[in-house]
Amino acid sequence: MTSNRLAGRCLCGGVSFSVDAEAFDNRTACHCSQCRRWSGHVWASVSGPKAKFAIDAGEDKVKWHHASDFARRGFCADCGSSLFWHAHGLEEYKDRIAVAFGALDAPTGVKLEEHIFVADKGDYYDIADGLPQSHH
Repeated sequence: MTSNRLAGRCLCGGVSFSVDAEAFDNRTACHCSQCRRWSGHVWASVSGPKAKFAIDAGEDKVKWHHASDFARRGFCADCGSSLFWHAHGLEEYKDRIAVAFGALDAPTGVKLEEHIFVADKGDYYDIADGLPQSHH
């Protein structure tokens, strides 16, 4: 493990995790309907190799919801915090995991890079930060 780690936890503190800040380089906000329902608004996450990710405490408290044939979502069974997204059924993503930006301890030193699935975004907000947007 490198010394450049980002740490995070759920709301109640029962689940804590860490990631290699340099390896976790995909920083997106997903606006699809599943992510909006899952997070309560927009799923903002940073993702990287599962090998550079660790659940430091509370692994037994992480519950997984299989939201589709290819993806599962991890949350704390005690407080319900949305924590992880894993595309276990997609070959190109099965060795990667996404963690919620909101669960990371500040300061993170990382910034959002792109908005994805904007064609499916909610009608109650606009995206006006100037970042790239993709419809898928």
